[in-house]
Amino acid sequence: METVALGALGDRLLAEARSASSGRCAVTIHGGHVHSLRQTLIAVAAGHTLDEHENTGEVTLQLMRGRARVVAGSDNADLEVGDYVVIPLQWDSFAAVEDTVVLLTAAVQGTPD
Repeated sequence: METVALGALGDRLLAEARSASSGRCAVTIHGGHVHSLRQTLIAVAAGHTLDEHENTGEVTLQLMRGRARVVAGSDNADLEVGDYVVIPLQWDSFAAVEDTVVLLTAAVQGTPD
């Protein structure tokens, strides 16, 4: 069993996100080609966004740090630390209102190899 210190990893990713032109940095902490579940820790610097995306399976977000807004059509959610949200299959944007760290969990469609 492997333990991941999400707080420390989030600090490191956020430092990288602040200096990246995209304003974001991410690492997969669980998953890959042989798993049906993928978890990714994503840091997004304040004022930056993750643009429109279409999910192939169910996705959830748990906000670990900061404040953010998720927009999906006419629906939106303002997230604060500790908030959890199920993301629609197609969403428009994720905007970091403050420096943000989020844990994204995605169910991978199909049978793992």
